[in-house]
Amino acid sequence: MYNQHSAKLILENGKIFHGYALGETGITIGELCFNTGMTGYQEILTDPSYCGQLVTMTTPHIGNYGINIEDTESKKIQVQGFIIKEDSPIVSNYRATDSLNNYLKSNGIVGIQGIDTRALTRILRIEGAMNGIISSSDMSKLDLQKKLTSHPNMSGMDLAKIVTCNKPYNWNSNNKKYKVAAIDYGIKHNILRLIEKENCYIKVFPASVSSDEILSFSPDGIFLSNGPGDPAAVDYGIKTVQELLKYNIPIFGICLGHQILCLALGAQTYKLKFGHRGCNHPVKNLTTGKIEITSQNHGFSVSLENLPNNISITHLSLNDQTVEGMQCNDFPVFSVQYHPEASPGPHDSQYLFNHFIKLMQVYQKKEKHA
Repeated sequence: MYNQHSAKLILENGKIFHGYALGETGITIGELCFNTGMTGYQEILTDPSYCGQLVTMTTPHIGNYGINIEDTESKKIQVQGFIIKEDSPIVSNYRATDSLNNYLKSNGIVGIQGIDTRALTRILRIEGAMNGIISSSDMSKLDLQKKLTSHPNMSGMDLAKIVTCNKPYNWNSNNKKYKVAAIDYGIKHNILRLIEKENCYIKVFPASVSSDEILSFSPDGIFLSNGPGDPAAVDYGIKTVQELLKYNIPIFGICLGHQILCLALGAQTYKLKFGHRGCNHPVKNLTTGKIEITSQNHGFSVSLENLPNNISITHLSLNDQTVEGMQCNDFPVFSVQYHPEASPGPHDSQYLFNHFIKLMQVYQKKEKHA
């Protein structure tokens, strides 16, 4: 049963969808995208990689199992707005502590339900990513279109500086075998949990951290996190990684971290037509020949054209043949475009964390004999 308060979604191309309010009453603007996952809406809502975006769920019924206090990927909801076909009026799960609608409302997130999300998804697939505006307060088409027209698009936008931590902090205690410096471009909690599980002490640093700050921590490995926005706009992050490469410390990058690492090595990035978002994306591991089902959330990709000679592609998307993973021939560094911590999603790619550990084992031995 829909909230009977009217809401409106206007697209940059002029298309208008009429529906009902979800969450907070108000206005919100962002880049429209769609996620094909059938579950995991709480992890999606709290993933910092969705900063600045209006997320559409392609599965029609959302909210069935409610919200709980354990499945968040950051300290708050990160999406700019939420778009669904229908919110479940009944929550059924023993872990649930709240409903989706209440969760959005308490976090001040404006959403819309009761629209044809299949039609919206088709528009984005055919015409490409575009901005949109959701309103459940002002219904004036002219007012809303004026606000929408003045909103910048995602290309050239540095959003890592918005979602990153303000200062360094310890994720866990330091009585572990390995020391990992994690650079936070919009890091997800489950990534930190899985690195910690591998006997790692993790110190998290802001996106603007200098190479000297990282080196003063004397890490055995450096992790470059996921995050939102245009990777080419994070020029300070690219510079820091370039400076760190010459020290031969193992580096593992995910998502935005993967793109920043590739840019630091001399590759180029570009904006995808509508991005990859979901927990069912097939990726081929070129090293083993195996197919991995992966969790993804990105709107930019590393270009296969003009790749520097020191980069070897290790993973490719089977949907569109875009770059999904690489390793460097000159340094002990590697990265993947997708989210191997799979929160939400399958666990096919969690072996990558073990590979990071093996690189740190080699590095520790070299340091002892240096």
